[in-house]
Amino acid sequence: MFLTTAVKIGFLVNPVSGMGGRVGLKGTDGAATQRRAEALGAERSSPSRAVLALRSIDRNLSAVFLTCSGDMGRDELDAVKLPSETVYVRQEHTTRKDTQAAAKRFLDEKVDLILFAGGDGTARDILEVVGDHVPILGIPAGVKMQSAVFALTPEEVGGLLASYALSGTLRDGEVLDVDEDGFRRGEVRARLYGVARVPDAPGMQSGKQAYHSGSSDDEAAEIAQYIVDSMDEDVLYIIGPGSTTARIGEAMGQKKTLLGVDAYVGRSPLRLDASEKDLLSVLEKHDGPAEIIVTPIGAQGFFFGRGNQQISPDVIRRVGPENVVVVATLSKLNGTPTLRSDTGDADLDRSLSGKRRVVTGYKRRRLVEVG
Repeated sequence: MFLTTAVKIGFLVNPVSGMGGRVGLKGTDGAATQRRAEALGAERSSPSRAVLALRSIDRNLSAVFLTCSGDMGRDELDAVKLPSETVYVRQEHTTRKDTQAAAKRFLDEKVDLILFAGGDGTARDILEVVGDHVPILGIPAGVKMQSAVFALTPEEVGGLLASYALSGTLRDGEVLDVDEDGFRRGEVRARLYGVARVPDAPGMQSGKQAYHSGSSDDEAAEIAQYIVDSMDEDVLYIIGPGSTTARIGEAMGQKKTLLGVDAYVGRSPLRLDASEKDLLSVLEKHDGPAEIIVTPIGAQGFFFGRGNQQISPDVIRRVGPENVVVVATLSKLNGTPTLRSDTGDADLDRSLSGKRRVVTGYKRRRLVEVG
């Protein structure tokens, strides 16, 4: 399909999406969790992520934007001086009902594509309304973002829209969501909610893959033992979530939260399931060097910006990008040829790009491209 007229884009922002990330809540679904995130001092990040995406759009793109009032879309479009028509007025306190009501309006207005800023929950809410009748494109602004409907970064959105406007080529993208209550208890119960239509072009995120073979387990155990044997008792270690990093806790003989970020001095736990504020506090008090140990998400390749927003740009800069250690099994790397960082700080992401040595076993490393 070739689009010969202006692309009609329905644009919405879930303004509370992603709030729970830096404060360690692992999501922001539900009013109670949103109130808790606000009480912990969480700031809204999805509007600024949406603005980054809108700035990447070529002004020569022939597009018409239909949107929602306030910070659910209109404010962000106004911020970058993109004209729009407001077709849905949001409630005072935004809920998933607003997302679904806006998606219904877009469907009635026969938009060509829905561009949204949010996470897996937002994608799921939109899919429930539009199914495969309208293609969608997500600006990654949540906490987890395992679905294959998101741009790799906000800055990729402009190119994806241009490609779609030129060719109209689409593919299927799985919409996954995780039970957040179970997620906070360290239980990963991801469910496939359906398949959306998404632009088929470079710059789209793939779905998350998991690796459970015996050889992968052996590789993870080998990595963990090497990290533990290399630990210095005076170094502060900030260890991110994931099954590979969880094996480090096992090798230390210490607790390690599977889906949280934990801080240790040497092999001794200092703060488990830490928020960004906790990490900045322990770094402030620690008189000595520090390291961050993270593992990428399989297939997607993100080692920052997906599920570990507690390790914020401020935390990374305090530790130093040169003191970031990435660990991954060879099985995972074979399906993840390029690693990525999406911290929300473009300068920091650039400093983390290039060739990076990834720990793949005991005294074994592989040189991997970070895009």
